[in-house]
Amino acid sequence: MTVDVVPITDADVSVVADFLHTYLNKRITPSTWSRVVSAQWDASAPNHGFMLRDGERVVGAYVAFYSERLVAGRVARICNLASWSVHPEYRIHSVRLLTALLAQDGYHFTDLSPSERVESVNARLKFRYLDTSVALVPHLPWPTLPGRTVISADADIIARTLTGPDLELYRDHAQAKATHHLILIRGNESCYVMFRKRWYRGLPIFAAVLYVSNQRLFRRTVTVLARYLLAHYGLLATFAELRIVGPRPRASFMLPQPKRVVRRQHSWAPRSYAERYRGMFAPKMYCSSSLEPDQIDDLYSELVCVPGF
Repeated sequence: MTVDVVPITDADVSVVADFLHTYLNKRITPSTWSRVVSAQWDASAPNHGFMLRDGERVVGAYVAFYSERLVAGRVARICNLASWSVHPEYRIHSVRLLTALLAQDGYHFTDLSPSERVESVNARLKFRYLDTSVALVPHLPWPTLPGRTVISADADIIARTLTGPDLELYRDHAQAKATHHLILIRGNESCYVMFRKRWYRGLPIFAAVLYVSNQRLFRRTVTVLARYLLAHYGLLATFAELRIVGPRPRASFMLPQPKRVVRRQHSWAPRSYAERYRGMFAPKMYCSSSLEPDQIDDLYSELVCVPGF
């Protein structure tokens, strides 16, 4: 058989979406997969990732999201490695997709939700880990002073309140399938919060913070936010990574840092650990010759685009 590795173009989105629905996640419909794959905020993106093709048949795909970010006064071109799936009969060709993506010059690469096997491959390719220390904020009906803090999910209010780079971030992510957006206002200050729902045993019961624009105000209003998320979204707790929200919020406690599945010798962790803990806290990794860990965030990635995990 002749199996080719080719870029995913706009014309290929539909067939790739059908493949991902069939072989990666049936809970996500083909139409949703199409919107996920084609989500693009960077007009200069070279492709939507790469696919394996046996003749006209798609037998594998590795979706990627591209962005250009201003980091330390310079434009950084980032490629986020997202959904990766290959037909069982063609697994021998899997790494060819990753090789094609990493062969693109001028990009920094992130992988923010790798599976165990992908983590192992990434480690061998010198990907580094991000610090994913996380605090859990329980959602309780905390007593609050009426009117002191305003929280709104209204698109007009958010767009009217935000300015500059935060307004650009909001516009780029407003239609992303996995994101929810809130604005917190107290006095003359505001904080833009982007989060996704996290699922456990088939139910969306947690919020995972993806971005906060004002860490200080976030910490001051975290109990108000917790009450709001409980009342309006039915979510029971928030996962707040310290690299995103800053110092540990009050009324929260630190969760144990999950061990890496790939150790320095690249051995596998015990299956019992993977089954108990990994599903909630996958590692986050990146590969760059110049960017530091604190210059990597969760935006413009599969975490904002792919729902349901």
